[in-house]
Amino acid sequence: MILSPKILTHKNYNKIISLVPSQTELLCYLEMEAEVVGITKFCIHPDRWYRNKTRVGGTKNIQFETIDQISPDLIIANKEENVKEQVEKLAEKYEVWITDVNNLYDAIAMIEDIGKLLGKQGQGRELTAEIKQGFLELKKIYSTRRKIPTAYFIWKNPYMVAAGNTFINDMMNYCGLENVFADLKRYPEIMLDELVKRETELILLSSEPYPFKKKHIDEFQKDLPGIKIMLVDGEMFSWYGSRLLKSVDYFHSYLNIKDLGL
Repeated sequence: MILSPKILTHKNYNKIISLVPSQTELLCYLEMEAEVVGITKFCIHPDRWYRNKTRVGGTKNIQFETIDQISPDLIIANKEENVKEQVEKLAEKYEVWITDVNNLYDAIAMIEDIGKLLGKQGQGRELTAEIKQGFLELKKIYSTRRKIPTAYFIWKNPYMVAAGNTFINDMMNYCGLENVFADLKRYPEIMLDELVKRETELILLSSEPYPFKKKHIDEFQKDLPGIKIMLVDGEMFSWYGSRLLKSVDYFHSYLNIKDLGL
């Protein structure tokens, strides 16, 4: 059964499986150590969970037999990160909570909903209050500065970028970056010559899902000598749980636009 946010009520869940890395980290923050019994192979935070808890496959390649062996009383999934057909199959047997996060507002609502669902309302509200304050201060700083035309790459061969209606796009807006592909949807494939046409000044190469490295900066720079290129921590731009507490400090320290020379 897929749980509806309209009838969200707390139950005592004792065997929870999380199919989303950022939400797994959130569950740890909410002190659900004993209750969370299954995670994906991409749920690398916290490390002790990654090493000790049962892995049930990847976010898009769920191991149904492993989940059946656990027989969970709650599965937490996400509309974008998990495969619709796989989640629907799980919902035939188990209670499934599906989140849908496209911006900071959605992330705040998701955290508070999970807090309510798991009886952690107080911790959830305290967390969201701290996150909202951090991003409010961030927005004040960058709202008075010129936004830098930026492209955020998530994949190579083919080249793919984060476009409009994505959580990454919202994070870019908060830290003073204007997404040059904001007029497109989700994660389109693009050609490098489009960067010049869109007057891109900054390229961000994410550490995930494609693990861009220093050598890729050199490759891009050969074709785009007039554009500044940086490696960035993808978790800070795309993880929408308790990781948001760290994202604010990261944007302040690493992506300080006044120090980019742009």
